[in-house]
Amino acid sequence: MFTVCESPTTPETTDARVPRRDRVVTRYLIDRLAREQPEVTLVKYDDDGEEWSYAAFRDLVVQTGIGLQSLGVKQGDHVLVFAPNSREQVRIFFAINYIGAVYVPINTAYKGHLLEHVINVSDARLAVVHSALVERLNGIALHRLESLVVVGGNAPSAPLPAVSYEDALLPSSGTLAALDHPIEPWDAMSIIFTSGTTGPSKGVLSSYLHLWTNAGPETWTFVRSDDRYLINSPMFHIGGMGPMFCMLARGASFAVVERFDTATYWQSVRKTGCTVGFLLGVMATFLEKQPPRDDDTDNPLRLALMVPLAANSESFSKRFGVDVFTIFNMTEISTPIISEPNPAIRGTCGKARSGVDVRLVDENDCEVPVGKVGEMLVRTDRPWGMNSGYYKNPEATAKAWRNGWFHTGDAFIRDADGNYFFVDRMKDAIRRRGENISSFEVEAEVVTHPDVSEVAAVAVPSELGEDEVMVIVAPVAGRTIDPAELIEFLRGRMAYFMIPRFVRVLPALPKTPSAKVLKHELRAEGVTGTTWDREAAGIRIKGERLTASS
Repeated sequence: MFTVCESPTTPETTDARVPRRDRVVTRYLIDRLAREQPEVTLVKYDDDGEEWSYAAFRDLVVQTGIGLQSLGVKQGDHVLVFAPNSREQVRIFFAINYIGAVYVPINTAYKGHLLEHVINVSDARLAVVHSALVERLNGIALHRLESLVVVGGNAPSAPLPAVSYEDALLPSSGTLAALDHPIEPWDAMSIIFTSGTTGPSKGVLSSYLHLWTNAGPETWTFVRSDDRYLINSPMFHIGGMGPMFCMLARGASFAVVERFDTATYWQSVRKTGCTVGFLLGVMATFLEKQPPRDDDTDNPLRLALMVPLAANSESFSKRFGVDVFTIFNMTEISTPIISEPNPAIRGTCGKARSGVDVRLVDENDCEVPVGKVGEMLVRTDRPWGMNSGYYKNPEATAKAWRNGWFHTGDAFIRDADGNYFFVDRMKDAIRRRGENISSFEVEAEVVTHPDVSEVAAVAVPSELGEDEVMVIVAPVAGRTIDPAELIEFLRGRMAYFMIPRFVRVLPALPKTPSAKVLKHELRAEGVTGTTWDREAAGIRIKGERLTASS
């Protein structure tokens, strides 16, 4: 039996731009909807078809919240989660917010210095870690971490006191302690780490109102309260955890699969009854390249968000019987650009939505004319409608928010009709198959190889769309660099998606008079005739497949 100590309340804000707590804050949303529509399904799982109603989900979240409180988690605390998509992680995510704590997920590919950096920035004392990932904590600085909760089975030797998920977060009874004060729409909900460009990954601090504005009912108006959203992105990305919360905010539902899989995508859609799907990067192309079937249109999906808009969007729409939308969005912002259904203009991201101001500017923040390339700047008319800064990184926050606008770091062109077209990343980041990769972090690991004296990491075009990672390296005097040996060296030090595909060896890297590497020259030269390609060499690198039971 589980009970909840009710907390004292204070009057709601009178600002019409800020919704009531029970529309935008996880705890009050769950409580209200469990009363109003207790038997409606909120979550459905792909593997066995299990469903959680709103009322049942509230009980599960309260149970897990009691467990978290018994471990010392208090309102405002940060809790790390280092695990793949699973039933456990869904419960933990919502329970962390239900007790007023902050959800801080970690990319399951992180290891070494990058993992250590994220742990340091998080300020967390407790981490929920999948059993297959516990060993990555050995040998690195754990900073403020004091204890672990292990999910997914028994863990190897842990560097901190550890308890199992079942023992710690599934109590048989208890009372959820009262909040110190009401959870407000502007309170911190999550810290999502996004790749750095001139430094290590930054933690995007988001309020409930930011996430609600990002893809909630007033922004993604094309998603309805009777829809079911297919979650096939990891919950350490905004694309995995954000839609769960935003479907809750609609009183709608979502289904969870571990990851996107071309061969089983439509099977999952049919099995779960999903009506909305998000196709990132080359996902739509992969699906379109599958052999046609007589039952291609026999699926419940009515809407596909395709980001970026693929050249085959029209044929995709006809083949599978769905409406296609596209958008521009980032972890830090709240979908400022949205297309009409089935956009006919090739390459568009859409037009600016109501509630946001968008500018394209030069390096001095001066607006550029229509048809000229400029960096996209954004602001909203709602307080807390975008990120609350980069956690523990005031310099990066000030730089991004200079002159009162958020600087996206992305270059766009706008036409006379108000359509926006993505041109390139102004920041030195690489995007490979849905993952944002910091060139700084790639370079930091490559240069630790004893034969490498200097390195530059750049994006080069992939035949599948988006980017591939190429590193240009120069050897230490008197040594040579073996590309295959370098890749093997990086396997144990980097996330699999960061490991370069191409390696180009030069005697020295080209530089400016001030000794800055001329990356734009290296990027323009691209893959040369002497560039080594690990895929051509037969070296394939894939992520570790983690499941809740592994």
